[in-house]
Amino acid sequence: MDDRRAFLRFLAASPLYAGLPWARAALAQTPEAVEAPVARAQDALDVFDLQKVAQHTIPPAHWGYLMTGVDGEETLKANREAYARWELRTRRLVDLSKMDMGIELFGNRYASPIFLCPLGYQRAFNPDGEVGVARAAKARNALQILSTVSSSSIDDVIKARGAPIWYQLYTTNNLDVAVKLVKQAEAAGAAAVAMTIDLPVGRNTETSVRLARSDTRTCTSCHGPAGPTMTGRPMFANLGLSGPPLVNSTPSLTWDFIRRLKDATKMKVLVKGLESGDDAALAVKYGCDGVMVSNHGGRATETGRGTLESLPEVVAAVKGRIPVLVDGGVRRGTDALKALALGATAVGIGRPYIWGLGAFGQPGVERTLDVLNNELRLAMGGVGARTIREITPAALIRRI
Repeated sequence: MDDRRAFLRFLAASPLYAGLPWARAALAQTPEAVEAPVARAQDALDVFDLQKVAQHTIPPAHWGYLMTGVDGEETLKANREAYARWELRTRRLVDLSKMDMGIELFGNRYASPIFLCPLGYQRAFNPDGEVGVARAAKARNALQILSTVSSSSIDDVIKARGAPIWYQLYTTNNLDVAVKLVKQAEAAGAAAVAMTIDLPVGRNTETSVRLARSDTRTCTSCHGPAGPTMTGRPMFANLGLSGPPLVNSTPSLTWDFIRRLKDATKMKVLVKGLESGDDAALAVKYGCDGVMVSNHGGRATETGRGTLESLPEVVAAVKGRIPVLVDGGVRRGTDALKALALGATAVGIGRPYIWGLGAFGQPGVERTLDVLNNELRLAMGGVGARTIREITPAALIRRI
C-alpha cells in the first residue's frame, strides 16, 4: 500500500503524465481522494467506509470501549481470520429470478438472517443511541437485541422498533436482580431473553483502558462524577436497588439458573456465550430455547479461537432441536453465508452497525444492513442458493 501511494504521488506530480488526456481520471484517484472518508451514509461501499468515519466522530475512550479485545487480542483477530479458512463453491445456471433472504425465529419473520447484537451504552457513539438503531431495524425489518446496559429505556426502544425485540441479560452478582430485569423486559414486550454467560469472573480489556487514558475529556461529560455504573442505566432505574454495587459478572452462575429463569418468564430463553459442543448439549438438556455461539466479540476469554471455528461442534451437539445463532468477526455478506452454511440459523453483527451509528446515526445503521444484505444476496446467487435454507455445507470448501 505504501508503494502504491508513493507511485500515485509521483504520477500526480509529473507534468508529462498530467498532460495526457487519458490520465485525468487516474489523477483523480490519488491516495487522498481514494481514502477520504465518505460524506454520506449512502456513499459507503462497505462497512469499512463507515468505520473510517466513525473513528473520527467517536471520542477516544468510547472508541476504545467499542474496539477492544482482551489480553493480547488474539481472539479478536481469530474471529476475523476464521472466515478466511473457507472458500465458496460456486454453482451456475440456477434460476435465481426469485430469491428470498427471509427467516423466521420464534414466530417472527425477519427480512434477513443478519441481526443486531446487543452492545451497551450506544449513546456514547451517537445521540440517537439504541432508539436510532431501533428505527433502522424497523426500516430494514431486522432483529434487534437490547443490552442490559442500554443507554435508552426498553420502552423507548420497543416503541421505536414497532415490534418485539430481544433482551440481553447480564445476571450481575445478584441473581434476584437478574430475575427482576427479566420480568421488566417481559412486561415491556420483549419476545426473548439471551443470557450472557461468558463473563463469569470479568475480563482484561487493555485497548479500552489505553484509549481511555488518552481521552482528554472528563468522565462527567458522559457519566456521573464517579464514572459509568451499571445501576445508573435505564434498565435499573425502577428496581429500587440498594446494597453492594452491581457488576456484570456472576461467579456463582450455574446451569440451575436456567430453570429459575424459565420459571420466571414466558419469554424464550437463550444462552449467549457458548463455544463448545459439551455446553450446547447441556443447554438443550436444561431447556434453553436457543443458543448463541459467541465470545463477546473477542472480549471475554482469550481463547485464541474464532466463533466460526466453534460453530460446527455446537451445531452437531444441538442436532437441530433449537436455533443456533452466531456472532463475532462478521464484516462481509460472504462471512454471513459461511456461517449459515456451517449451520447457523442467524448471524449477528456488533461493531459494524455501531460504526454506522457513530458515523451517521440511524442512516448509518440502515446502510450497514443494506451493504451486508446485498453482499449476502450476491454470495447466495454465486453458490446457487435461492433461500437461506438452500445454503448448505456443500457451498463451502475448507482451505488446506
